[in-house]
Amino acid sequence: MVERALAASRSGVFWLEDAGAQERYPELTSSTTADLTIVGGGYLGLWTAVNAKRRNPDQRVVLLEARSVGWAASGRNGGFCEASITHGDENGRARWPDEFDTLRRLGEENLDGFERDVHELGLECHWERTGTLAVAVEEHQVPWLRGAEHELDGDAVRSAIRSPLFLHGALDPKGAALVHPARLALELARVASDLGVEIHEHSAVLGIRTNKAAHKVDVRTARATVSSGRVVLATNVFRSLLRRNRLMTVPVYDYVLMTEPLTAQQLASIGWSGRQGLTDLANQFHYARLTQDNRILYGGYDAIYHAGRKVRQGYENRPASFARLASHFFATFPQLEDVRFSHRWAGAIDTCTQFTAFYGLTHRGRVAHAAGFTGLGVGATRFAADVLLDLLSGESTPLTELEMVRKRPLPFPPEPVASVGINLTRWALDRADHRQGRRNLFLRTLDAVGLGFDS
Repeated sequence: MVERALAASRSGVFWLEDAGAQERYPELTSSTTADLTIVGGGYLGLWTAVNAKRRNPDQRVVLLEARSVGWAASGRNGGFCEASITHGDENGRARWPDEFDTLRRLGEENLDGFERDVHELGLECHWERTGTLAVAVEEHQVPWLRGAEHELDGDAVRSAIRSPLFLHGALDPKGAALVHPARLALELARVASDLGVEIHEHSAVLGIRTNKAAHKVDVRTARATVSSGRVVLATNVFRSLLRRNRLMTVPVYDYVLMTEPLTAQQLASIGWSGRQGLTDLANQFHYARLTQDNRILYGGYDAIYHAGRKVRQGYENRPASFARLASHFFATFPQLEDVRFSHRWAGAIDTCTQFTAFYGLTHRGRVAHAAGFTGLGVGATRFAADVLLDLLSGESTPLTELEMVRKRPLPFPPEPVASVGINLTRWALDRADHRQGRRNLFLRTLDAVGLGFDS
């Protein structure tokens, strides 16, 4: 069944193909000046550009993208736009207990603001405020959902989405939306350009340095330099232009399958009339959602780190991961045994040790950076853009005073220790999933020093 379902699938990102993604903006070929230069044409860079121009329409903003807008994580993720800016309540409470209520409120306000922007800016990104359904697929996970505001027992959760694996559930009806990731990136670029942002694709930045004579920062590409009063680094998973940040993140590869569009009969067999985003509670978790044309995106479980912190296209083709995902898909939805997959792909997630973004300023306050979103950047990058602009303003604001913004997390160790530690963690998490969730001494030690993670 698995082999047959994957046989006709192609290696390619459905979202980018569906959006008709292509190069739209010229390469930077001559040196220039700007008030603000942004490095990176994903969500973080694009939201920063849009919000900078909305704050001050008269400033000159230049955005430099190494390849094409939205081609990396922003164009190939699952499209879950969540309210949480702390990678879930549990992670937020554990790391910032004194300000968690504030962070939760800010996250909810950010998602509401995101929805307003979708309508006011005319972002054609298939926005659906459907919420998410978390499901227990093992008996030991059921107590984790007890007491949830919208708790669903076995019958109720299987009524919402018909799967023999679902034992219990909890619905968060307003805490997330679904988007078409690539369309969102392209639409943000369109809006930014309409506001006057100068976008340059195929303009990889090779380095930055302080221009003391001009009291500016020079951002250098292969063919030109932008001399700018302020700079935002929004490169996320890619090698940081700042030496101090090169041990702060690691790229972890996530794998995804997309089905062909379901027939009306196939869709009826699984229910899912609420079209919620779906996730299970395992450490090595799965996520799934419906697209506008009723395909099912199904991803997660394997999270693969390759030694050396490298991001390479060759890492995206991993047949074992795709076969494993397909087998899990059919175990979840046995009634869809005739469904075929049209696309398979992967992407690198910028993971940091606190599992949500960290922030900072360098070059005497002229360069701001954020990275480490760990898979929940669709919504959190909009929030982060305002944090970065506030930091560059030099003024104290409610955002810049947050402990989450002021303090850096621990870095990952250098190689080969990083590879050993990350792979040992993956093994321990898998073992916990198969031992009723019991975390061994290694995981408990990571928890004690603030490095633990259970999705």
